[in-house]
Amino acid sequence: MSVQQDQTPKWKVIGPGLVVAATGVGSADMVATLVAGSNYGYMLLWAVVLGVILKIVLVEGAGRYTVATGRTIFEGWRSLGRWPVWYFAPYIVIWGVVYAASAMSSTAMPIAALLRDVPALQGTVFTELWPWAIITGLLGFVLVWFNRYKAFEKITAALVGIMFVTIVILAVIAAPNVFQVLTGLVPLLPEGDNAIFYTLGLAGGVGGTITLAAYGYWLREKGWDKPQFMRVMRIDNTVAYVVTGIFVISMLIVGVEVVQAAGVALSSGDAGLLDLDEVLRARYGDFIGVWFLIGFWAAGFSSVLGVWNGVSLMFADFMGNVTGKGSEHPDSRLNGKWFRVYLIWLTFPPMLLLFLEQPIFLVLLYGALGALFMPFLALTLLPILNTDRVPREFRNRWHTNTALVITTVVFVALGIYQLVNAITPLFGG
Repeated sequence: MSVQQDQTPKWKVIGPGLVVAATGVGSADMVATLVAGSNYGYMLLWAVVLGVILKIVLVEGAGRYTVATGRTIFEGWRSLGRWPVWYFAPYIVIWGVVYAASAMSSTAMPIAALLRDVPALQGTVFTELWPWAIITGLLGFVLVWFNRYKAFEKITAALVGIMFVTIVILAVIAAPNVFQVLTGLVPLLPEGDNAIFYTLGLAGGVGGTITLAAYGYWLREKGWDKPQFMRVMRIDNTVAYVVTGIFVISMLIVGVEVVQAAGVALSSGDAGLLDLDEVLRARYGDFIGVWFLIGFWAAGFSSVLGVWNGVSLMFADFMGNVTGKGSEHPDSRLNGKWFRVYLIWLTFPPMLLLFLEQPIFLVLLYGALGALFMPFLALTLLPILNTDRVPREFRNRWHTNTALVITTVVFVALGIYQLVNAITPLFGG
């Protein structure tokens, strides 16, 4: 008599959740967390924890729609009418080219910084930023163009391992006082007129990009887009963002115990991480500084790969639907025609911005659209997950709706605030 095999889906530590979490945490998030720690100590630890919860709610919602229905999130948006299409089209085109230039540059920074310490290379093109930024874009292009999802997931997991181990060990070396760290779980706000928006920005910004909506596409490529994988998806998502939370808390500890203790003011933007490299070298030696730069690079390159893959999948699905072919047509899937068109768009046009100052209008428009994406995702998930667009057993419960409403309010408030800041320069403010 044959023994029937267990058909229960098996959960694995490495899954799409780890990919989406790693993609969302880039160098800008690392700097924001470091600055928060160096300026306010552990006061805003609660905001970091809140941010992790917000991301779990949003990503679970996007993933649940795909797992429950087998449809993509864009199909869900399109069921709400034409307006999501009109928003998404300019957003994904403009966001892609400006983000790509920024991501290539930030990922190249630690490489250029490492090579500047090599006497034989000083004063040569190898210590410049732009050639390594171009190589970063080309390497991401090749790895995504020629690999299937399984290989992409393994590469991303390796990069996550490097960045996670690097930052967590730095936090351990910094030897924080555990009881002092725990005081940061008490919700307090720093002083200042914009304190609440700064705090919510820390909570909402870390790990929050368009790639949150890419989760369902990676679930589909993984083969986890069927109802029997619902529990697997939820575990995958929760564990991934707990890992992200540990990573971000470790960055906060480094900001307090290393940067604040050294009395150093970090530069704005990605250059702040190079400032941290100098502080680490002065306090712990060159080995730790080099190790950190490698972790810095891994964090940046994991975001490059995630966007090159995940957002290209979203664009392919978008084009497949607006051209009438649907989400299952080969042109709408991984390595399909539209996937590769967007991959080219992400890689080559942004390289022009590496040699020229980014046009101010493009940057402002990018900032405005970026500020509105997270509210867009939160707002659209409410009608999608509370109606017959999903089977009744997979619709929101009251506690899920409560969490999603809170998430929506936070992101709408942040979006309006960031939008005002983004467009004010257009009017000479």
